[in-house]
Amino acid sequence: MADYEFGFIGTGNMGGALAKAAAKAVDPKRIILSNRTPQKAAQLARRLGCDHGSNEDAARARFIMLGVKPQMMADMLSGIAPVLAARRDRFALVSMAAGLTMETISAMAGGDYPVIRIMPNTPVEIGQGVILMDSNERVTDDEINDFLRAMSAAGTFDMLEERLIDAGSAVTGCGPAFAYMFIEALADGGVACGLPRAKALSYAADMLAGAAALAGNSEKHPGALKDAVCSPGGSTIMGVRTLEQRAFRAAVMDAVIAATERTKELGKK
Repeated sequence: MADYEFGFIGTGNMGGALAKAAAKAVDPKRIILSNRTPQKAAQLARRLGCDHGSNEDAARARFIMLGVKPQMMADMLSGIAPVLAARRDRFALVSMAAGLTMETISAMAGGDYPVIRIMPNTPVEIGQGVILMDSNERVTDDEINDFLRAMSAAGTFDMLEERLIDAGSAVTGCGPAFAYMFIEALADGGVACGLPRAKALSYAADMLAGAAALAGNSEKHPGALKDAVCSPGGSTIMGVRTLEQRAFRAAVMDAVIAATERTKELGKK
């Protein structure tokens, strides 16, 4: 039996948020945290009631969460490779590194290991994340189910073929940054028209949350929902016309394409 159920290597924004989610479903004493800056892992461990230790300690867990940047992955995995090679129990490597395939993770780790690939986004911090997921053939159905149950507090998981994960993460992973820019721009427009800054920001954020909820729960196409707001000769259609003149939709599409291409580049370095 593994020493721990979850071992988090890297407790930055994403790793830390996922550790908090895991601690809601798993006995915190069955979770161990490690980080390049040990004090950071120790502080989070104290808050969650988890253990903390070295990367090698975390590599003895059942699910080994690899929360380091893509360019740091090879060195980190080479460091824990002897621990992995010596294990005779079941475990899975869980990568959240942009651009790195499961095959690449296995090769870097030095063995044909079970690998789960996830691409979470920042709303996991409040339990409303969208997490794309795939696994290689060495991961069992029981392991997938156990992993999903343990991480359910992070948000919604969706299985997606690995070949599509880079494109998917450009929407779900990069998308929050685009959404925050839109909120800021809407608020700036409101301020320009006389609204107090705090109210403009609140209105913009609440509006976007409500519109997103409606789009997610409606059977109507987003275009139809947009049309329903646009009265003939009204204020909204004039605003839509201005956005179209500024190539709003083309700019968003180009942003997603650029993010996808960059993610693929990261996987080749």
